[in-house]
Amino acid sequence: MSMSFERYMLDMVQPMRDDLTRIGIQELRTPEEVEAKLPTAEGTTLVVINSVCGCAAGQCRPGVAEALQHDVLPDHLFTVFAGQDKEATAKAREYFLPYPPSSPSIALLKDGELVHFIERHQIENRSAGDIAEDLTGAFDRYCR
Repeated sequence: MSMSFERYMLDMVQPMRDDLTRIGIQELRTPEEVEAKLPTAEGTTLVVINSVCGCAAGQCRPGVAEALQHDVLPDHLFTVFAGQDKEATAKAREYFLPYPPSSPSIALLKDGELVHFIERHQIENRSAGDIAEDLTGAFDRYCR
């Protein structure tokens, strides 16, 4: 792959990363970062598997942003980028079993255990508002 193509891809993807990091979600870019954060996070942890697909842009990221306006929130907010930070994404997905790999997707963990998961098929045919409602319901249930 040429350096100019790699630079082009980085430039294309950065705004997609920024959609989440600018609202306070910390990116985990390596398996080591995932391993340092997810198993030791006490309380509740939201993990967004970001993606370049249209449903990530139209429903997932806006739905997460809307949900984070809620009164009750997770203690920790993380994201990994499928197709970009492949090793970090693979490591994060180990915590989402028995669900198969899905991107975009959204996981809520409590004390390291998966308690709520939204798969791609539950994102692509729903509105951002529906996703936000799903998430805020999970926040109310698990993040108190």
